[in-house]
Amino acid sequence: MTTLSTPFPLGSSGAFPVPVESPSHRTSSRLGRLAIHLMLGIACLIVVIFLVFHAYVAWVLTHPAVAPLASNPMLAKNLAYSEVTFASADNKTWLEGWWIPSTDSRKTIVLSHGYGANREESWVPMYDLADLLHGMSYNVLMFDYGFASKNHSIPATGGRIESQQLLGAIQFARRQGSDELVVWGFSMGAGTALQAALHSEPIDAMILDSIFIPDDNTLYHNIRNQINIPKYPSVSLIRFFFPFMSGTRLELIPSTQIQETAFDFPILLIHGTADDKAPAYLSENVAKAQKNELSDLWVVPDAIHEMIFRTHPEEYVERTTKFLDRVTQTQAVQLAQL
Repeated sequence: MTTLSTPFPLGSSGAFPVPVESPSHRTSSRLGRLAIHLMLGIACLIVVIFLVFHAYVAWVLTHPAVAPLASNPMLAKNLAYSEVTFASADNKTWLEGWWIPSTDSRKTIVLSHGYGANREESWVPMYDLADLLHGMSYNVLMFDYGFASKNHSIPATGGRIESQQLLGAIQFARRQGSDELVVWGFSMGAGTALQAALHSEPIDAMILDSIFIPDDNTLYHNIRNQINIPKYPSVSLIRFFFPFMSGTRLELIPSTQIQETAFDFPILLIHGTADDKAPAYLSENVAKAQKNELSDLWVVPDAIHEMIFRTHPEEYVERTTKFLDRVTQTQAVQLAQL
């Protein structure tokens, strides 16, 4: 009888032996699983850090650092004033400011400061402007938006809630007997003025310097000035976190509407071509939509954000005062026709 040999030796029971994993193989397998878990952990950590970073950006945008008031109209320009407090138009916010009266005047200018500043906004410079206007027999209202308030602080909302605060300031000025009321805004304070103008509160004219209107492009442009991050998904994430930090959504800001609306009062728009915070096309778009014959646009070559009063003081004063005089003359004609 021929015996068939097997290529593998049989165990005592006649079965093939079970392969035994070597210690070195078990170690490498364990290290492989550990490496996978480690990579997954690192990936999750990166995602968490990415999300937390954008939540922090949203928080910073809604809680700008604002310096405390450094002076007052009397100390700065020897202007008599009174401390005033008034409610926003929706009665959800208390605002504080300075009322600088002009003897027997029924003309008032409400100064609307920009983001990250208070009513002083020294780089404009606001005290010089208040002094100029008081010399032209205007009452002047300087006030702090909620994000600049030390006693009634609320988050910044890109003009969404601030427009109700500005309407409250306008209503306060009207209660002081103001027949002619002009809003003079800077940066986001100018964009806020246009948002406020979409409501029914009567305004006689506006001067808007370096308009800033929050949208995806301007938001990303300003963030990119500070840190190099991708537009997508960064802007989408900031929009997502914004309501948690501010109580309102960026989508509710009518950025397109205010650039396309023909307002029923004259607007003088001022913007610099070298503005690295608010592109000049924002003022150009608003100007293009206007129909009032007194409306005008002054684009200043190489001028930067909100610094036109400082860099071109004589022309700035000439253009703005001429515009205000024309508004007053038009008001006088209209009143005479009543």
